[in-house]
Amino acid sequence: MKELICLLIAYLVGSIPFAFYAVKWSKGIDLRQVGSGNLGYTNAARILGYSWAAPVLLLDIIKGIAAVMAARWLAPGQEMIAIAAGLLSILGHTWTIFLKFHGGGKGVATSAGVFAALTPASFAIALTSFILTLAATRIMSLGSIIGAVALVAAGGILISIDSSMAPSWEVFLFSIVAALLVIFRHRSNIGRLLRGEEPKLGAPKEKQI
Repeated sequence: MKELICLLIAYLVGSIPFAFYAVKWSKGIDLRQVGSGNLGYTNAARILGYSWAAPVLLLDIIKGIAAVMAARWLAPGQEMIAIAAGLLSILGHTWTIFLKFHGGGKGVATSAGVFAALTPASFAIALTSFILTLAATRIMSLGSIIGAVALVAAGGILISIDSSMAPSWEVFLFSIVAALLVIFRHRSNIGRLLRGEEPKLGAPKEKQI
C-alpha cells in the first residue's frame, strides 16, 4: 500500500503545472496559448522575464527530487520504486492531470531533479554539458537535448570503469528512457534546429516559438 501511495503522490506532485499557474495568476494569460505553448520555464520566461520565472524552474526541479526522496522514505531499499516514482513525476509534468492532460512541459527540469537524486555523478556531468552548450549557443532546447544524451553517456562510462559513483543498471536504463522522452518532446525543436530557425535566449519575443 505504501508503494502505491508513493507512486500516486509522485505523479500528482509532478503534475503541478507551476509555469501555468505563475503566468495565469500574475498576467491572466493561458501559457498554452502563447509562445511554444509549453508549460515550462523557457515559455514562462517569455511572459514573466527570466528572473521572475526562475522560481518556476526551481519548483519543477524540486518536484523530481521530492518524488525520489519520498519513495526512498516510504519504501526504503526498493530502488525500482524510487525509479518508478521518478518516472511518474516526469510523466505528470509532461501530461498533467490538473489541466485534464491538455498541455504540459517537456520534462527537462523535473528529469533533472529525478536524476540529481538517483545518480548525482551522472547528473553533474549532464548539467555541465547543458551549461556549456547553453553558454555557447544560447539555445535552451539544444542544451536540454545535449544534457539528456550526456546523462546516458556519463552513466555508461561510469559503469564501464566500475566507478563507485556509477548508477545502478536499473537507473542507467531509466536514464535512456528519460533521454528518449526528452528528445521526443523536443521533436519540433529539432526540426527548427535543422532548419536554423530555433530561437535563442534573449531573442525578440515576436521571433520566439
